[in-house]
Amino acid sequence: MKTMSLIVLAALAAPAHAQFAKPDDAIKYRQSAMALTGAHFGRLGAMANGRVPFDAKAAADNAEVVALVSKLAFTGFTDGSGQGNTRAKAEVWGEADKFKTAASRQQEEAARLLAAAKTGNLDNLKAAFGETAKTCKGCHDNFRRE
Repeated sequence: MKTMSLIVLAALAAPAHAQFAKPDDAIKYRQSAMALTGAHFGRLGAMANGRVPFDAKAAADNAEVVALVSKLAFTGFTDGSGQGNTRAKAEVWGEADKFKTAASRQQEEAARLLAAAKTGNLDNLKAAFGETAKTCKGCHDNFRRE
């Protein structure tokens, strides 16, 4: 059931950019994607940091969501969606190449995180989690207002 939900979500995301009738729609979309990423990434972090017991299946399931949603969130950074209820800095659009590079790096690390989680090895998860967290932090530091 979870895999089917992810497939449906991915299929709906492809035309998402064209579906944003208003800038607020794009903002809500990306905020939802980021919240979803944060929830599942937080579960992985709890395992990686020893706050909850390591569960290989749960780690792989959560990493799968992170990897998929990391591709979705960035479609919500459309032209004109830098104003309103958003913490996105103007640099998202003013330094678009730098932002796209950061987004690509984050997606690559999320894919590595998924691969590490699928090994069922906590040490692999810890290493990949740390690297993925660095890309998240870097993007937030450069492109998100606090």
